Amino acid sequence: MDMPLPKLQIGDAIEAVIDYFTINFAFITRAVSDLMETGIDVLVDAMLFFPAWVMILVFSGLAWWMTRRPRVGIFTLVGLLLIWNLELWEPTVSTIALVLIATVIAVAIGLPIGIAAALYGGLNRVIMPILDFMQTMPAFVYLIPAIPFFGLGPVSAIFSTVIFAMPPAIRLTCLGIQQVPKDLVEAADSFGANRMQKLFKLQLPLATPTIMAGINQTIMLSLSMVVIAAMIGAKGLGGEVWKAIQRFEPGDGFEAGLGVVIIAMVLDRMTQRFGTKKKT
Repeated sequence: MDMPLPKLQIGDAIEAVIDYFTINFAFITRAVSDLMETGIDVLVDAMLFFPAWVMILVFSGLAWWMTRRPRVGIFTLVGLLLIWNLELWEPTVSTIALVLIATVIAVAIGLPIGIAAALYGGLNRVIMPILDFMQTMPAFVYLIPAIPFFGLGPVSAIFSTVIFAMPPAIRLTCLGIQQVPKDLVEAADSFGANRMQKLFKLQLPLATPTIMAGINQTIMLSLSMVVIAAMIGAKGLGGEVWKAIQRFEPGDGFEAGLGVVIIAMVLDRMTQRFGTKKKT
């Protein structure tokens, strides 16, 4: 008779690690939570301070300016007016605030890691399998460790969103630097450029379109994760979708989903064209 193999207690080990950090470093997570919650409230209140039509005009003008395409500005104007008409302006502002904060944090962490991975082969070999693991992990799993650290609410949503959305920023930053033609790098070496000069005057400028593609993907993943994070109290448009599911109100859920689609299309067009403009 075959003896069953002992089960690996991976789940218990992870729970033990989380319990250790939540017990011994609760003062740090509490301080981070308070700081981020204050930042979220300030950003949301600042955008809601002005009338909705003013912010709609500002966003539409910004989309026009960044893309240099009138149709993108017009689409932004019509789309945001539709969201306002559906009485979803406040949830939309909350969603935009969460996406902006999560994207800024993810890019601020991801870009230096991507640069370091491109410059140091040993670090690259360590980072890439971790990114593969992070990108194949189901999105819902990232919600689980956020709750013990930060509790229910938007801070946990940002924590899980940053972890979920960071890999494209790291991977494409590394790829963009690695794709810089070797003859240009050798030419810089022949002129006596040091590593920092090559990085900031040659490699990063040439890698900008690829880096912007990574930032674009980070924004899209942040938006999708913020919607999913409504399950742990993120509110916003995702909260409206989650509320419609709980109450079985398919019409309201479709309206909130339409708002998410509009925001996703606007952000996608803005960042895509910005990367193209930098390239040219």
